[in-house]
Amino acid sequence: MRAGAALERIGTKVRALRGGPQLGAAFLAGLFSALSFAPLGLFPVLLLSFAVLVLLLDGAQASRRPFWRSALLGWAYGFGQFLAGLYWVAYAFVVDPQQHAWQIPFVLLLFPGGLALFMALGCALAGGFWREGAARIFAFTAAYSLAEWLRGHILTGFPWDVPGYGWGASLAILQSASVFGVYGLSLLTVLFGASLALLCDGSRQKYLPIALAAVFLALWACGALRLGLTPTATVPGVRLRLVQPNVAQADKYKPSLRAAHWQELVNLTGTQRRPPPTHIIWPEAAPPFLLARVPEALDSIAILTGASKVLMTGAVRLDDRLSAKRLFHNSFYIFGHGGRALATYDKFHLVPFGEYVPFAQTLHILGIDKLVNQPGSFGAGDGPHTYDIPGAPPAGPLICYEVLFPAEVVGGRRPGWLVNVTDDSWFGPASSSGPYQHFLIARVRAIEEGLPIARDANTGISAIIDPFGRAVAQLGVNQTGVLDSGLPASLAPTVFARLHHLLFWLMWIACCAVALFSNASRANLFLPPRQKSGYRLQ
Repeated sequence: MRAGAALERIGTKVRALRGGPQLGAAFLAGLFSALSFAPLGLFPVLLLSFAVLVLLLDGAQASRRPFWRSALLGWAYGFGQFLAGLYWVAYAFVVDPQQHAWQIPFVLLLFPGGLALFMALGCALAGGFWREGAARIFAFTAAYSLAEWLRGHILTGFPWDVPGYGWGASLAILQSASVFGVYGLSLLTVLFGASLALLCDGSRQKYLPIALAAVFLALWACGALRLGLTPTATVPGVRLRLVQPNVAQADKYKPSLRAAHWQELVNLTGTQRRPPPTHIIWPEAAPPFLLARVPEALDSIAILTGASKVLMTGAVRLDDRLSAKRLFHNSFYIFGHGGRALATYDKFHLVPFGEYVPFAQTLHILGIDKLVNQPGSFGAGDGPHTYDIPGAPPAGPLICYEVLFPAEVVGGRRPGWLVNVTDDSWFGPASSSGPYQHFLIARVRAIEEGLPIARDANTGISAIIDPFGRAVAQLGVNQTGVLDSGLPASLAPTVFARLHHLLFWLMWIACCAVALFSNASRANLFLPPRQKSGYRLQ
């Protein structure tokens, strides 16, 4: 009873906030919510932040323009979350400080501020359909989840740190991504967190947070059972070697160091260990030059592969055959026995401002160009694709950013494993959260698809991930070395692999139905201010 009364007092104080303190509370709620994402994984903070946001939106209903006030609160929350969660983006601008360091203040404002517009949209929509009691929880969940889905798709999308990743500390709960996908798990997470506001508003509808706590307890139990009953199985006869050269991005393409970097890559690959590898993987853009145009490098690969090995590597590729314009590709090469070129895959999901610049001519006038100091522009491939690999199951390559996108990592033919090559040296030092967040994203893709992932990163984290998201072998950030491991066996296609986002949309429609057709008081949308100024809770 005392705890309930204390929560109600807190709720009353939060709802009573106005003006600057109200926006400040939204900003702080978003700022602290970032603690739930990797590497800290404090998921209760994310849940509580959604409850605070709902209470603040309650208070917005008493304003003269609740629709716009709700949008502003959503923007403040999103700006806080993305500022704290994605600060590491600024590290990319100090790789070449003379060219790009001046852009850092703009990046730290415009990047999180732009992403926060999606949260503003979600909260504005929710505020427009605000109702008393539990109905507003479902309205908020539907609107916010839609905003997250749009963030992952509009302008190529940036689905980084969506709410489902807030469960990174619980691999058992993440197993539910094999059914719902990360967007479905995000919807349930938002619904759970938002429902906690019912504990603070005097509502009698406290069954909802209790029911959702039971749902997540069941998800945890089922996930723990799934992990406990299914040890990692491996593919017979496949021995992988992942090479992590750990070359600083600022040094990678210096002409005076290129030969040394290449020799280090070759030396690490040839490290004498028993048993020897059957398949060698190098990270994104591992050769510090145009690999296909350096015969000496191809000769070295022929020696490394010999009569029994396969080598797969990321490398920049220049295509000037069809046009006078120099067109570069961020590519992935597969070399068979004796260095024979078997396939070349071109990255199809390019990084904005890293590999291409939207509205390039206009932004060039302002001094804004892409971060990769490669002349010309990068071209996009037509992936994803699956390639036959001698001595191993068919593989689907993913280059860096491409692993972010649920339901977009497998082509028409299902592979037996995914190969994710990346260069996370752009994301900052070992203390930066960027590499850990990127690693977690790859683990969730493995769970969604039921496919193992061999993840090779220039500076780490390199790992062999089984189809349950477990890292069976791992090299940490800023370590130089090789990682030898077997290849985990894939699972049968998961529910998510077969249905993709269908269950997410069904849950979303259910939330909309509850929000719109519940027996609570009528919606606030377009009501005059005098009819809404006395917003109260049943």
